[in-house]
Amino acid sequence: MTYHPKSDFMATIMQRGFIADCTDYQALDEALNKGMVTAYIGYDATAKSLHVGHLMNIMMLRWLQKTGHQPITLMGGGTTKVGDPSFRADERPLLTADQIDDNIGGMQKVFAQYLDYDTATNPALMLNNAEWLDSLNYLEFLRDIGRHFSVNRMLSFESVKSRLDREQSLSFLEFNYMILQAYDFLELNRRYGCLLQMGGSDQWGNIVNGIDLTRRVLDNEIYGLTTPLLTTSDGKKMGKSANGAVWLNGEMLSPYEFWQFWRNSTDADVGRFLKIFSELPLDECDRLGALGGSEINEAKVILANEATTLLHGAEAAAAAEQTAREVFEKGGVGDDLPTLELSAEEVGDGISVAQLIVRTGLAKTGKEAKRLIADNGARIDDAPLTDAGLMLDAAALASPVKLSAGKKRHALVKLAG
Repeated sequence: MTYHPKSDFMATIMQRGFIADCTDYQALDEALNKGMVTAYIGYDATAKSLHVGHLMNIMMLRWLQKTGHQPITLMGGGTTKVGDPSFRADERPLLTADQIDDNIGGMQKVFAQYLDYDTATNPALMLNNAEWLDSLNYLEFLRDIGRHFSVNRMLSFESVKSRLDREQSLSFLEFNYMILQAYDFLELNRRYGCLLQMGGSDQWGNIVNGIDLTRRVLDNEIYGLTTPLLTTSDGKKMGKSANGAVWLNGEMLSPYEFWQFWRNSTDADVGRFLKIFSELPLDECDRLGALGGSEINEAKVILANEATTLLHGAEAAAAAEQTAREVFEKGGVGDDLPTLELSAEEVGDGISVAQLIVRTGLAKTGKEAKRLIADNGARIDDAPLTDAGLMLDAAALASPVKLSAGKKRHALVKLAG
């Protein structure tokens, strides 16, 4: 793409690799250059925490605010009751209103780390689409909004088509989702003058629907911008670790484990990840990404520190780095390792080491734990673990026991109290 942006925001996100597509680069860039633009990203409240897969878009909202514009984090209190069918093989489980509110509370903690909701000049706005969706009158909505949607066109969108091509059921409830999301954009434009919706590339069809609807109903020109689906250099979807989702809430994933996720990036990803997940200058990202040999490991530490500082603060990042150095360089235990505390009742006459490997999250199942041990991939207090049937009693756990899976994943087990 050869377009050279004039606005700080477009220049920044283009150079740092945030853009997959845009409905009108030039018109959006001119609007951004002219004055403060309000933009939003929508988040359905399907879990108590956001995960690393959301982080690219959160960083884009952060850059938007840093370059003088106004970000909106739109919580899907209304749309979560329906569920986004985009690129899913099945229908999402429906959540209760209390579960949705609880999830929104957990997600808001994360946004507060990246965005400023209190600044006087361009404060971020935290909104909930339940505000306008919960009180909709169905017949009025069908007449005023539904008439602008072509079912033929909706069926042509990739997110719907892929589901139907696999002959998987798509309920009428889910089919309504794209109309509701389009209506969100219309309402945000009407109420807050919002000019831009951003989201992952899988949201392109939903974003275009909102632009078309707003043009038809309000005759206003608005824009859409998407980020690429982020994969690691080996082709895996970004945001999954050996233990599952990489959550952003500290109580669901410790700062140390979050730090380790970035420290374990592959060499080929370091430069690209620094541009997206840190605020280091571009030339420094390029320099660090080009390092080779053992030096690239120090670049990974910088990536881990930068990403962890943004989310959990500089102290948590420094503590994680210190723990990692103690564990790897000195063979120590480290105060910050994920810790499983067991009561004396739980331990009883003894508990198998394979069970402890599962309980600490180092393996998902007993079968996987036994295979890890059989393949010489497990260690106990830095010594090879060869007996899957080894039992540990209260006396053995009187001081913390360190379990390891491979060279990079560790956990402590100790008696509570």
